[in-house]
Amino acid sequence: MSDETLVRFGSPTLAGLKTGNLFTCEYTDRRELSDEIRDLNRRLVPKGLRLLPLRWSDRRVLLYLYRPERLEKDLADGDARELLKEEGYPGRNAEACLVELIRRLRGRKAFPHEIGLFLSYPPEDVRGFIRYGGRKSKLTGCWQVYGDAENARRTFERYDRCTRIYCRRWSEGVPLTRLAVREARRNGAAG
Repeated sequence: MSDETLVRFGSPTLAGLKTGNLFTCEYTDRRELSDEIRDLNRRLVPKGLRLLPLRWSDRRVLLYLYRPERLEKDLADGDARELLKEEGYPGRNAEACLVELIRRLRGRKAFPHEIGLFLSYPPEDVRGFIRYGGRKSKLTGCWQVYGDAENARRTFERYDRCTRIYCRRWSEGVPLTRLAVREARRNGAAG
């Protein structure tokens, strides 16, 4: 798996705009890809990022590029926490919820709809998708919107613009480690 793959499919997360991105990657040797993921994590973890294989199939793997600190904050939100509780997730912390998500992904073919909470989707939109089975949305973009369509539209545009800029910068020779930003800490200091 190339650094370019991460740039193409994970730019909003690399830029700190989004908690996480999901994408699939083809592979021929599982051990080799696992080594590549370990190498990527050595470079990404200092930037506050992590890459996890969520589900392996014969020649494809579902990967999750995410920011653990931001995921903890997202899943601590009252609406997200309540939705996860309703869906049977442990209420302890984001790591326990991520372990449960992986268990669910590996145990069935269909995606658990609450996966959107792990990708910066607003809880009201995740709840709407679960309630309406993907129908009756106000807007469809990176996700199906059931709440604030105008804010979602602006977010979709930001993600698209970020991806275009990151892909262009990558093609100009900017390395992944420079594209992956360290988010500012809560006290305002850059990391």
